[in-house]
Amino acid sequence: MRTAAVVFPLRLLAAAALSVALLPSAQAAIFEDGEARRAILEMRQRVDGLQMSSQRSAEELRKLGEENAQLRRSLLDLQTQIETLRAEQAKLNGQNEQLLRDVGDLQRRQKDIAQGVDERLRQFEPVKVAVDGKEFQADPAEKRDFEAALAVFRSGKFPEASTAFAGFVRQYPRSGFVPSARFWLGNAQYATREYKDAIGNFKQMLADAPGHARAPEAALSIANCQIELKDTRTARKTLEDLVRAYPQSEAAVAAKERLSRLK
Repeated sequence: MRTAAVVFPLRLLAAAALSVALLPSAQAAIFEDGEARRAILEMRQRVDGLQMSSQRSAEELRKLGEENAQLRRSLLDLQTQIETLRAEQAKLNGQNEQLLRDVGDLQRRQKDIAQGVDERLRQFEPVKVAVDGKEFQADPAEKRDFEAALAVFRSGKFPEASTAFAGFVRQYPRSGFVPSARFWLGNAQYATREYKDAIGNFKQMLADAPGHARAPEAALSIANCQIELKDTRTARKTLEDLVRAYPQSEAAVAAKERLSRLK
């Protein structure tokens, strides 16, 4: 019994001793497994992180690709719009140039029309004339007709001149040319021996314009017509009146000479 009791404790001690002897190796194995697991976990975390990063990068790249594609489409649209605007601008520039040409042509036509109108208006606008020392305003038509009649008289066509001046007086009764027209009408009638008609026109001239430059000549012409009509007494009176009314005129000198011959 004692022997058995002693053996049991010895076995226990031996087991305990063996356990103590094996303890460092077991702990070392446990520690090595833990570190490996931690390393594996860390590696997995890193791999997961890399995978997530890769996924994020791929997603970002995809998004960037889509954005890039969208940007390219936008750029293409913008380029198309720019080209369209350029084409429209070129078209508008062409239209503006055409409009400028049209406006220039219109302005030239308006200028030509205005000049034509001015020229036509000037044909009717009164002009300043001077006849027999008298200045006045006359319509261009009056001036033209008077000068035409005077040209006929100076050409020696007295009947035609008589008709022209008589027509002038009827057409322009208020014209400043009328006194001169009556004077030349009377001379044309004197040349055609229409003495009574000539006396009537000379007297009308003197009544209308006694201060006319040719008034003394008109008075002398009346006396000449009266002499041609054999009305010597009346002719002498006309010559005496002429000398009194226009003593400084050349016609007065001629009147005195004729008075001396009539005595």
